[in-house]
Amino acid sequence: MSALSDDALDTLFRNARTHNGWTDEPVDENTLRRLWDLLKMAPTSANCLPGRFVFVTSTEGKERLKPHLMDGNVDKTMTAPVTVIIGHDLDFHEHLPELFPHTDARSWFVGNDALIRETAFRNGSLQGAYLMLAARSLGLDCGPMSGFDQDGVNKEFFAGTTIKANFLCNIGHGTDKDLFPRSPRPEFEKFCSIA
Repeated sequence: MSALSDDALDTLFRNARTHNGWTDEPVDENTLRRLWDLLKMAPTSANCLPGRFVFVTSTEGKERLKPHLMDGNVDKTMTAPVTVIIGHDLDFHEHLPELFPHTDARSWFVGNDALIRETAFRNGSLQGAYLMLAARSLGLDCGPMSGFDQDGVNKEFFAGTTIKANFLCNIGHGTDKDLFPRSPRPEFEKFCSIA
């Protein structure tokens, strides 16, 4: 495997920003399907794929989401072409016979609620990060956020399921509106070590 070009690294990491303003350019369903086809290929433990994604694109969907947003997240979410609710399914292990067929991985989780919660949250969070990288690789900008009423979103979008919301991410074509200066990123030695 060869390293990505500097241009690709700039797109994914160095020049990528958390956007708060959006153009009117839509994000079509084909692009959302391409995004899924990329993010699903990234690794999760035992290929468990617990991430569940609701792509909120309609005015009606945004109105359902709006009451559960913190005030500072309302405008940027209502104007974004897409808001993704990134969740994780606590019944993910029921799909393991299909997703990890070479061993009985489902049995690792049955009756172990703590392991289910930990695995679903960890790997669903990874899939949320993969979603952002996939979106950036397709020429989209991202605005991830935590400022929402999780219980409210769960009741509104996941009632009667075993799916729990984790975080939200606006995606589309970003503008410089309300784009904050990049916050500091420390050198290796501050937060890393080699053992």
